[in-house]
Amino acid sequence: MVMKKTTKGKSIELLNKAVADELSAIHQYMYFHFHCDDQGFDLLSNLFKKTAIDEMLHIERLADRVLFLKGDVLMKPAQEVQQIKTVKEMLELARQMEEGSAKDYNQWANECSANADAISKQLFEGLVADEERHYDQYDTELDNIDKFGANYLALQSIERSKTNASNLPAGK
Repeated sequence: MVMKKTTKGKSIELLNKAVADELSAIHQYMYFHFHCDDQGFDLLSNLFKKTAIDEMLHIERLADRVLFLKGDVLMKPAQEVQQIKTVKEMLELARQMEEGSAKDYNQWANECSANADAISKQLFEGLVADEERHYDQYDTELDNIDKFGANYLALQSIERSKTNASNLPAGK
């Protein structure tokens, strides 16, 4: 099968834009993971870490497609990490990032389709589903903070303290 050079080039360009966005997400989410862990918010810390791992898997799929199309994978993040340390602001940015990715990937799926690249289209469509799931997770956490306020975060911190206390050796 022979693909037109412009079609292949456009797909490679879009796939590499997605790689750049995913790299930025990984860096941002790991930064959030570290700070949530430091503040004792284990549930949120693990959510950010798990999402970062999902984003790594996205890069792997995107890179495989770029290489199949005989392109080179550009491993350059789209943006710098934002140094946000408050949980609500972290979740708001994460939700915004996921919403933006879903929107971009929908658009890029359509562009790939218009260029007769059904496989890249399917890849982007699959990523949309993952990004919407991530969006929903962050949206739910923001709803919980709105409903329960500081108590929601305090419960996570208390749970860590209880776990740490139960792991102390006997007699201490």
